[in-house]
Amino acid sequence: MASLAWLLIPLLAAIGAGLWGGWASRNRKTVGDGVELEGYARFRAAMERSEAVMVRPGAGEKPHSDVV
Repeated sequence: MASLAWLLIPLLAAIGAGLWGGWASRNRKTVGDGVELEGYARFRAAMERSEAVMVRPGAGEKPHSDVV
């Protein structure tokens, strides 16, 4: 009888694995990439605006003659 109990463990594991496999491979409704693409477009627009507003490099630095 104890050997039958040990055989139930792999049987229950196989049934559990089959159920999980069926659940994991189910057909899901996809939302699409619209939200992510809109966020990326806003990010790119913000980066382009920040490049247009950038200060000229070296504008706040002292001339080399003043450096000690």
